[in-house]
Amino acid sequence: MNNRMLRYGLAGSIAFALLGFLWSQQDGSIKSNYTKQELLIPMRDGKKLFTAVYIPRDTTRTYPILLMRTPYSVAPYGTDNYPAELGPSDEMSADGFIFAYQDVRGRMMSEGEFVNMTPQHPQRRAPDDVDESTDSYDTIDYLVKSIPNNNGRVGMWGISYPGFYAAAGMIDAHPALKAVSPQAPIADWFVGDDFHHNGAFYLAHAFGFLATFGHPRPEPTMTFNPHFEFPTPDGYDFFLKMGPLPNANAKYLKNKIPFWNHIMQHGNYDEFWQSRNLRPHLKNIKSAVMTVGGWYDAEDLFGALNVYKSIEELNPGIHNILVMGPWYHGGWARSDGDSFGNLQFGGKTSEFYRKEIEYPFFRHFLKGMEYPNLPEAYVFLTGSNQWKKEAQWPPRHIKPVKLYLCANGKLAWDPDRHDVSPDYDEYISDPAKPVPYTNEITTGMTQGHMIDDQRFASRRPDVLVYVTDELQRDITIAGPVAPRLSVSTSGTDSDFIVKLIDVYPDKPPKPGKSRMGGFQQLVRGEAFRGKYRNSFSDPEPFIPGEAATIEFQMPDIFHTFQKGHRIMIQIQSTWFPLIDRNPQQFVDIYKAKESDFIKATQRVYRSRRSPSCITLYQMK
Repeated sequence: MNNRMLRYGLAGSIAFALLGFLWSQQDGSIKSNYTKQELLIPMRDGKKLFTAVYIPRDTTRTYPILLMRTPYSVAPYGTDNYPAELGPSDEMSADGFIFAYQDVRGRMMSEGEFVNMTPQHPQRRAPDDVDESTDSYDTIDYLVKSIPNNNGRVGMWGISYPGFYAAAGMIDAHPALKAVSPQAPIADWFVGDDFHHNGAFYLAHAFGFLATFGHPRPEPTMTFNPHFEFPTPDGYDFFLKMGPLPNANAKYLKNKIPFWNHIMQHGNYDEFWQSRNLRPHLKNIKSAVMTVGGWYDAEDLFGALNVYKSIEELNPGIHNILVMGPWYHGGWARSDGDSFGNLQFGGKTSEFYRKEIEYPFFRHFLKGMEYPNLPEAYVFLTGSNQWKKEAQWPPRHIKPVKLYLCANGKLAWDPDRHDVSPDYDEYISDPAKPVPYTNEITTGMTQGHMIDDQRFASRRPDVLVYVTDELQRDITIAGPVAPRLSVSTSGTDSDFIVKLIDVYPDKPPKPGKSRMGGFQQLVRGEAFRGKYRNSFSDPEPFIPGEAATIEFQMPDIFHTFQKGHRIMIQIQSTWFPLIDRNPQQFVDIYKAKESDFIKATQRVYRSRRSPSCITLYQMK
């Protein structure tokens, strides 16, 4: 693992605890071409934030400043210690920028109190009230006034949590801020990013991350938080034996993780979570913006798509573009992007992005170089492996089409012409034997589950499977995936997980592809906690046995289902331990007891009167 990987995102957050001090490696090219300063930059409330600045030794010209603010450490510390790499790409460090890295307020060597997710708030009143917008402003103001040979232009970037800081930093920004690239930014920790998806708690990810990152830091330190040691590599077994969520503290965390405790106290989308929603605050943005994300990002795909969307809606006319590639979380910075798991993309997509998109974007807005003529949306079409340039996202030329769940496991573009008795399919959901989310033996949330072969799940009796006939032509889908399910449960609460799957032919036509025969590639999967079907803030129980409608949007896709393939939908009520177990009774899940967990019979209706379907958006 290289040094750049350690700077990037929640996916690297556990790795940084183990590998942070490997940054002591010296790279002659960086040290020979850059000098290093370590600064304590004062904020408007008097707190000082630790900032490492790398300045080109060539003083015959001026350079723009590229700032990244992070909660994950700006190591290596010490003016004689240099990282092996600088900036988001080798092209940029070779070209010459002033690179500034800052420990955010209350993290590592910076003063102050760390508070998770504090975007700019309109109720800021006093001159010394602070948030991430003001801290970014004060940092930029100091840097442009104090760092020699800067050209007065500043850019910001970051991946995952640093992507959030980049996005928050462009609100009411310093006039020197000219270009920002939030990459896989966190946007909303209840609706779609990291810890919750549609109110369903992402147990394995939240526990694994917060058990390390969540320890408080009372004083500035260079020491990383202790890494949580799982007693077994089998996360399914670990979390099942842990039992209900209160046992996490009783057995392991011992009430030492404040943000875990906050999660347990705020089970609904209340002010605690709403105040951490970045989207409504993305106003008054003047800089050019390039939001970057990966179609296979397990952590912050929602954030990338919705930060772009919110900026577009709230700041008409600014330079706002979107880049989406076939990447896992931060894969555009950590890999060549030529493959992911069993998928091959026909070229080095990450290298293309860094050289032909990211580097020219910053060179133009920070150095005045020729504009690279980037489109509004530079998006990779999965399934057919092509980069596409679109004038908007989602593309203008799309039409809604519906896939209906039909009798005998059929998935069709039209509903059944005749009602078939029974007019539903059912399964028994047992919290004691939940459906695993992956076949891998792992303790956390895997990157690969976003494209996993789903045959292991389709063979279970508690997973409903619907599949189309063999496709007679390529079908390209662009934009959100929108399930509308008519369901009932014998309990009073339930989760419903919907998975959109690309089923490969049993005998692939191309030589050398035999290992992919019958592969059921997950294209998009999403959970919905049923009690939030009408409101994330005001949950409602189901009436046992009474049909109810669940409608929601899954994150966008841009995918070609090729001729000869089939489209599959799977529906289930457990996805463990990615999603915590729903007791299937209307209770506060964060305070549930073992006796609260019951089996439930789940029904999905498919009659003409109560249809269930998935709306997709097909390219014309």
